[in-house]
Amino acid sequence: MGEHKSGFVNIIGNPNVGKSTLMNAFVGEKLSIITSKAQTTRHRILGIVNGEDFQVVLSDTPGIIKPAYELQSAMMDFVKSAFEDADVLLYMVEIGEKALKDEDFFKKIQNSKIPVLLLLNKIDKADQQLLEDQVQYWQQQLPGAEIHLISALNNFNVKEVFERILELLPEGPAYYPKDQLTDKPERFFVNETIREKILQNYKKEIPYSVEVDTEEFLEDEEIIRIRSVIMVERNSQKGIIIGHKGSALKKVGVEARKDLEKFFDKQVHLELYVKVSKDWRRDPRRLKRFGYNS
Repeated sequence: MGEHKSGFVNIIGNPNVGKSTLMNAFVGEKLSIITSKAQTTRHRILGIVNGEDFQVVLSDTPGIIKPAYELQSAMMDFVKSAFEDADVLLYMVEIGEKALKDEDFFKKIQNSKIPVLLLLNKIDKADQQLLEDQVQYWQQQLPGAEIHLISALNNFNVKEVFERILELLPEGPAYYPKDQLTDKPERFFVNETIREKILQNYKKEIPYSVEVDTEEFLEDEEIIRIRSVIMVERNSQKGIIIGHKGSALKKVGVEARKDLEKFFDKQVHLELYVKVSKDWRRDPRRLKRFGYNS
């Protein structure tokens, strides 16, 4: 067997450009939440792609925003750390987009010492002229970057980008056991799955005021028993989450359970509760508990 390559590849970009979709196309497992609402990836999620002679550790950072309150500042710290441990940066933009919402951050990409692949995503939505204009625009903005046209959703050019990443990675040993998909514990996936269902089933600010805490994860031969608490900030939100005679909460539970059974390949018994935890998003102590402030 020849050389073994390994390294960290970090995906950055504005909210909603398709970072999680790309990550899932690479990993082939649903590790990051995919939803049409912005700002769903709050943690840096690691997905690990293993081959005989390589291990690529992918991290998907939260979309870049100007921090408005404690939670968002914590999220931006995750993004900053993306520069510190990457071997390759994937900077993802969608057709028609101009630049990152954060000037300083964009400068960091321009001055990056590590290879930057600029992935122009959602190209199925553009005509030839627009594509050419966009490529030209980004060549001026980031002369040091390599530009790749992709559609993460339709898997167009994804394999080619992945092969290019492998070329750029240094030789090295595997960082994680080869059979491990991610460095996150099972409860993390339970929380993310429930949160995804909340994003899909509720409107307005509800999904953004919610955190999920899995208090119990018990696995035996036949079944996994899970008890999770959905935290909201106000009583009125609790009522909305539960819905008329519990119907809304039940729907979330059923959908989440189906996904979890697929993910764990085992029968799942899921109990959901809703608790009011006043203003948790502004409380550094609680944010720490939810894993935001390392």
